[in-house]
Amino acid sequence: MKKRLLSFLMTSVMAVSLCACSTAGTGETPDGGDDQASGKTYKVGICNYVDDASLNQIVSNIETRLDEIGAENNVTFEIEYDNCNADSNVLSQIVANFIADDVDIMVGVATPVAMTMQAATEDNGIPVVFAAVSDPEGAGIVASNDAPGANITGTSDYLDTNAIMNLILVQNPDISKVGLLYDVGQDSSTAAIADAKAFLDEKGIEYVEHTGTNVDEVSLAVDAFIADGVEAIFTPSDNTIMTAELSIYEKLSEAGILHYAGADSFALNGAFLGYGVDYANLGVETADMVGEILINGADPASTPVRTFDNGTATINTDVCDMLGLSFDELKEAFAPYCTKVESITTAESFE
Repeated sequence: MKKRLLSFLMTSVMAVSLCACSTAGTGETPDGGDDQASGKTYKVGICNYVDDASLNQIVSNIETRLDEIGAENNVTFEIEYDNCNADSNVLSQIVANFIADDVDIMVGVATPVAMTMQAATEDNGIPVVFAAVSDPEGAGIVASNDAPGANITGTSDYLDTNAIMNLILVQNPDISKVGLLYDVGQDSSTAAIADAKAFLDEKGIEYVEHTGTNVDEVSLAVDAFIADGVEAIFTPSDNTIMTAELSIYEKLSEAGILHYAGADSFALNGAFLGYGVDYANLGVETADMVGEILINGADPASTPVRTFDNGTATINTDVCDMLGLSFDELKEAFAPYCTKVESITTAESFE
């Protein structure tokens, strides 16, 4: 178990008050907390589901923001961090270790981690804040987004699937066949794939679907899409496909297939376009919720799940060059359908 100690001390109560007036993203930061919290140490257990660009970006921003919150409130966050690498047995052991270590709160990054933490804390009542759960209600993690109803709340990266599908049609109004690529075992993909099918059915566009649970299977699925003659592929915010993206993007580009996906990290790793939430901000908001619960005494049961604008399209300009497309022309075409359109080049992780 890897431990990180974040220790902070302010020089005056006035500085604490002034710093606490700031906000990050759309959520409120702790307002200075209870005077009784000053000088306290809180144990925070963070578990990441898998090593990929999106989820790692979330974890990094949670830790950075907790650093700031600690300084603002004269408290210490002792963080235990681990990554289960999509292994359910390892995940269960990590959560059991958090309980044995008597953590004050758990943070679960991605749906499978949140579900495991939820089940493990039903009796002991340890608060849980999840991050990047696409459909908290659908997964049964919360009773409702507005009123979670138990010891768990968090941030959702809910995906506006229709918005992505519209971009596919903007780029190619005459498209006749679309591929749907996902891991059937990823709860985060269930609703988005159903929405995509409904959209394509309504438009009279043929679709084929192939799935994979690891890099090798995803690569075989891409081979099948190429043989099927699809012109574009849609993937929701699916961590399995995200992990495989660096292994498949060149094959897709060489075949002239545009890969549209539900996060900017896909574009970072070689997909044509990623569309969705700002995961850096999502990490900040998740940390804010941790601070509100631990320092200000907020009740997870009545703390609404935070959702975000899905309006940012990120286009990989390296892939544009491989496909013979102009980023400037695409930006102009997509602009009416997005909050903003950004460019990115292929890399393994965010700097």
